[in-house]
Parts: sequence; C-alpha cells; structure tokens
Amino acid sequence: MPKILAKLKDARVWGRSAGWPAALTYAAYRTKMALGLPEPATLSIKPRQAKYPVVVRLRGSSDMEVFGPIFVAEEYACIGEISSPKLVMDLGANVGYSSAYLLSRFPSAAFVAVEPDPDNFKQCRENLAPYGNRVRLVLGGVWSDRSRLVLSRPTFGDGREWAAQVRESDGEDDEATVEGWDIPSLLELAGQEQIDLLKVDIEGSESHLFGSNFSSWLPKVRNICIELHGADCRDVFFNALKNFEYELGFSGDLTICRNLRPKAS
Repeated sequence: MPKILAKLKDARVWGRSAGWPAALTYAAYRTKMALGLPEPATLSIKPRQAKYPVVVRLRGSSDMEVFGPIFVAEEYACIGEISSPKLVMDLGANVGYSSAYLLSRFPSAAFVAVEPDPDNFKQCRENLAPYGNRVRLVLGGVWSDRSRLVLSRPTFGDGREWAAQVRESDGEDDEATVEGWDIPSLLELAGQEQIDLLKVDIEGSESHLFGSNFSSWLPKVRNICIELHGADCRDVFFNALKNFEYELGFSGDLTICRNLRPKAS
C-alpha cells in the first residue's frame, strides 16, 4: 500500500494510468494546495477506466487512498479477462469506485453494490447514478445470515471512511442499526441464480461471511476478488474453498480466485 499511495503524488503516473484529463485535474488541485489556497470539499475526476466522472471527498477523507489503487495502480485490471459476466456483486462498495471501474469494464453486467456506512452510501449513490438501473444499491452490511449489525471502525485502518466495519451487537446498550444481508438474500434481490464475479472488501467481516452458512451459495460463484484482512481471515476463506478448484492469483492487496468449481468426487 505505501508504494501505491506514493503514486498518488506523481501526476505523470496519473497520466499513464488514470489518463491525462484526470492527471490535469489532480495537478491543478495539488498546485492550489501548494499555493495555500482553501481546499475544496470535493473533487470531480474522470479516470479513463470509468465511463463517467467520480467525486472524491477531500479534507481528510480516505477517498483519494481508495481512488489510487483502483484507477492509478489499477489493481482490478487483472480481472478484466473474465468473460461476459451477467451479475457482479460489490460487497463493501465504499463510495463506488470499484463498481464504476467494473461497470465500465463489463457494460452488459448487472450489479449489486452493498455498503454499510450511510455517508459512504450517499456518495456511492451519487457516483453510480449515471449507470442507471444496471446497479442495485443496498445500504447494509454483509454477514453469514440475515441479521441486525452495529457499524463501527474499531480495528482496521485509520478510523476514516474506508475502515467502516460491521459487527454483532454486544448487548442492549450497543444498538444494532445496520441491516445484515447474506448472499442468498442478495441473489434473490438481484433475481439471479449465479454470481459471475464476487468482489469482497468488508474489513474483516469475511471471517463471518466465509465462516458459516456458505455451502448453499458458494457453488453459485464463478470468480472471487477479495481483500483479506489478516491471517485469521485468510485461514477462514481458504478453508471455505477447500472443496473447490480454482486458479489463484494476486494483485496488490487483492486475492483472486478464478474459475471456481467444486472438486471432482
């Protein structure tokens, strides 16, 4: 991640990856900051990999650090070879950059984008609005079953927007305000039987998602792109996949499992 973040400071890297219109927007912003001018609240950037511009929140937000790996380092370029996906699920959509990237890469695919943080969700809805009814946005967290969850930022990251987590309630004084969704419910919402690409970045909740109740839906997933948060999450994830064959790859912080299929008996 430090190498990726370093790229954010080099407009030439932006030009080669996110495209020169995005690089010029970023360079103008950096110049204003160097001159001591007031920092705007947001910045609208049109990366070459997205059909429409996206809004980046500034003033201490983590949005630029999310934008960098997706549009500057292009971590998701490795899954562009997936053929003709019909349904993509973006679990942990944040402000919608990964969905915007994949919506533009797979123009015939339908999307379900799930995000638990209301402020992130609001920005996600704005960023994905141009894609119309191709996207079903869900305000909620992803879990192993339907439940009520608590929104928090206690352990991962730096406590900013990109570190939003969900967890189970500790008791009556720990109010569960987030709708918890399991994969079968999301599939029913989408009206589909198969997930062609499951993108997962849910800040540690993958240990719950892949820890139980996965046997009914995992055979319906063709490809997985996941950010695993720590050794425990890695162990739980790969244990869930022990009865499957797949092609394993890595891109930045992402673990890619392509062509998932049950092992022959």
